[in-house]
Amino acid sequence: MSLKDKLERWRRLEEEAREIRRREADWEFIEKQPPRIKAALKYYIENNDIRLSAKLAGLNIDEFRELLRKANIPVVL
Repeated sequence: MSLKDKLERWRRLEEEAREIRRREADWEFIEKQPPRIKAALKYYIENNDIRLSAKLAGLNIDEFRELLRKANIPVVL
């Protein structure tokens, strides 16, 4: 498998994971959050970067993971 094929496969897997996060998320819960928290949750859904998302939310990673659970956002590996 060439590097180009591997990169394309990775891109497809990332898009699939993003779609799962979008579909499973509790958007009603997300929209009710304060702007900073809402933005961080949306950033996580789109980018899968838990460290930066937690920082954007002003939370530590454990607190942000709990928020992901409440928002029904799956952690897709």
